[in-house]
Amino acid sequence: MSHRAAQSTSFSPTKIPNAATTPAQNQTGIQSANKFMNELRSIHKPSWAAAGFCIISLCTVLSFVLCIWKKYLIKKDKDKEKEKDKKRGKEQSKGGFDTEMDGGYNEPIKDETDKETELPKHDPKEDEKLGRLHFTLDYNFTENTLVVGILQASELPAMDVGGSSDPYVKLYLLPDKKKKFETKVHRKTLEPNFNETFLFKVPYTDLGGKTLVMTVYDFDRFSKHDAIGVIKIPMSSVDFSQSLQEWRDLQKAEKEESERLGDICLSLRFVPTAGKLTVVVLEAKNLKKMDVGGLSDPYVKIHLMQNGKRLKKKKTTIKKNTLNPYYNESFSFEVPTEQIEKVQIAVTVLDYDKIGKNDAIGKLLLGGNSTGTELRHWSDMLANPRRPIAQWHSLKTEDEVKLLISKKK
Repeated sequence: MSHRAAQSTSFSPTKIPNAATTPAQNQTGIQSANKFMNELRSIHKPSWAAAGFCIISLCTVLSFVLCIWKKYLIKKDKDKEKEKDKKRGKEQSKGGFDTEMDGGYNEPIKDETDKETELPKHDPKEDEKLGRLHFTLDYNFTENTLVVGILQASELPAMDVGGSSDPYVKLYLLPDKKKKFETKVHRKTLEPNFNETFLFKVPYTDLGGKTLVMTVYDFDRFSKHDAIGVIKIPMSSVDFSQSLQEWRDLQKAEKEESERLGDICLSLRFVPTAGKLTVVVLEAKNLKKMDVGGLSDPYVKIHLMQNGKRLKKKKTTIKKNTLNPYYNESFSFEVPTEQIEKVQIAVTVLDYDKIGKNDAIGKLLLGGNSTGTELRHWSDMLANPRRPIAQWHSLKTEDEVKLLISKKK
């Protein structure tokens, strides 16, 4: 106790300047201070660490507050810029030009930015590649014949779900379109090799007014064939003093302006052991209107042909007042296996008329010497004996089929 009293007498003049403070109060304050210091020492951390912790905490809070404030200012500035852009766009759309530029002329600016990303919108059609076609052109002055070679196609777009296509090429001369040719269909490829040659009988004096059209299609057995791309070449732009061999990019194909005659769905089946060829007329759709009332009375006539001669004839029932008749009628022909490669099936859709002549709506020819989708159907039938193979076909004009038949004689 004497030691603590000595401490109090020496401590009181400096720390407790108030002369009115009693010795008992001094004693209590000293004890509290000593207790606090002892507890602080028991933490086993220096006093400067606590001060540093307080400083770090304060800095963290200040940084958080500054970030929130900065984000608020940036958003406010963006909102102001958007308001200015809207006003500027309205002024330009009203005037059509910017008067602040030195004699400059500006088109009204369209807002083509994505609202979420604020990036310019991108039209994928602008970069769409349709592929290329490799072909040859020549003119035989002796035979008065335009010679067109379809060699190959490359980099075609995938049109099927499986990431492939079944391409073929259709070609004809404008403006008549009377003579059309088709290459064979190549299955599941984007790089088909055609290597086929086609002849157009055209006098050289008439050639300058014509345009060669080559369209690449994607074959589809059960629906309309999609046009992949087209190439149009005015014959007046070609120098026929020498052969032309060239690659060209396919352009977007326009919808065919020619009058469609309709489509027909047929099933073919050949049984080699029995020598039996079966043709099933399933249905037709979108047939040409033949009656005054805008409808037709269609029926189908089938001829088995060889060397241009009609061997046998069959026909379906007549469906009244319709452009989309359903038949599902089957017809069989006896054809020996050794003769199947030599025969053709000519299919004609006609409009029945009680009084006058029955008018042909459209035709097609199937056989080993046919072309395009008709040849593909025939080949699939032979490759799958005893199995019915169904497929849709676009009807052709009578002149087109007559031309094909004359070539088989």
